[in-house]
Amino acid sequence: MSENVCVSKRASEVTPFLVMDILEAAHKLEAAGHKVIHLEIGEPDFDTPECIKEAAKKALADGETHYTHSLGLLPLREAICEDIHTRYGAQVDPGQVIVTQGTSPAMLLLFSTILEAGDQVILSDPCYACYDNFIRFAGACPVRVPVTEAESFQYRPEAIEAAMNEGTKAILLNSPANPTGTLLSAERMDKIARLADRRGAYVVSDEIYHGLVYEGKDHSALEFSDRAFVLNGFSKLYAMTGWRLGYLVAPKEFIRPMQKLCQNFFISANSVAQRAGIAALRESAPDVARMKATYDERRRFLLPRLKALGLGVAHDPTGAFYVLANARKWAEKFDGSSLRLAYDILEKCHVGVTPGIDFGQGAEGFLRFSYANSIENLSEAMNRLEKYAALA
Repeated sequence: MSENVCVSKRASEVTPFLVMDILEAAHKLEAAGHKVIHLEIGEPDFDTPECIKEAAKKALADGETHYTHSLGLLPLREAICEDIHTRYGAQVDPGQVIVTQGTSPAMLLLFSTILEAGDQVILSDPCYACYDNFIRFAGACPVRVPVTEAESFQYRPEAIEAAMNEGTKAILLNSPANPTGTLLSAERMDKIARLADRRGAYVVSDEIYHGLVYEGKDHSALEFSDRAFVLNGFSKLYAMTGWRLGYLVAPKEFIRPMQKLCQNFFISANSVAQRAGIAALRESAPDVARMKATYDERRRFLLPRLKALGLGVAHDPTGAFYVLANARKWAEKFDGSSLRLAYDILEKCHVGVTPGIDFGQGAEGFLRFSYANSIENLSEAMNRLEKYAALA
């Protein structure tokens, strides 16, 4: 029967999301009775704040279980615009916002709209694992620009420009970044935005970790360019991963083309989740502050423990909830493979970590640790890794 299966070239070229493979292997261990500590997955361990859940309950009780406007509920889009103005001083019209079922569908809409076959998009190396697949799925080409541990994984405008050519359609930013926790300064973002404008390219800014910043300040691309596309959502800051609610901010001339894609492929975002999103933006500030303070406490706990293990962290990350640590000495026995190292750690320590290769060749030999877990679990994970290191 398998001989008759014909998978499209487009689908067959999508690479696996390795962190999910690690997670699923961890679930098998758990099903066998082992206690696995999850430092691999980038998901808040907090429950969604009560004010958000109450808003969802009210929406259900009020019968708000039907399709919404394909761009999203106007009150939610207005609340998003207010939030953007409060955070960054940028003026955005609700007509520039499309609400989506998470940030990933927003990415699909965006790249399907702005990219033609053969166009190029500049990415950092390392970067979020799925960017390449979204870009290639649209028929375009990701172009990786190395960012180094020695420079705190910072994008350099001059390196970006050296990688650009006539086919460059966009420069993708992610600050705070996954997997590095890096935060771009306003000065550097401004230089990159000016470079994009001068070269006729767009800025695409993934701002899903905005609000989770412990030192410095996060800046939106909307502060520096009117040719910017901004991706954001509710999963990380508001502990709403399962609600699948995101949004895209775009120049007005792109909204109608993306709206048509949304109407055909998605219809509209979840009606109840949208009402919950309004509460998240307008009522959950105390809950967000509490969660953020806890993440920072965990960050400050985890960093010295990782360094004591001999894992390299040249510059402390200041955003998101990740540490990308240099584990090349540990990976030597696996010919430098971070994937084989991650599976060995999972098998022998029952600790889930993400292999750096998931994020690009520039992170091979590194491991990403998520501190979206309790201090108790982080401590136990580090104790297990100490024993692993002693036996290595």
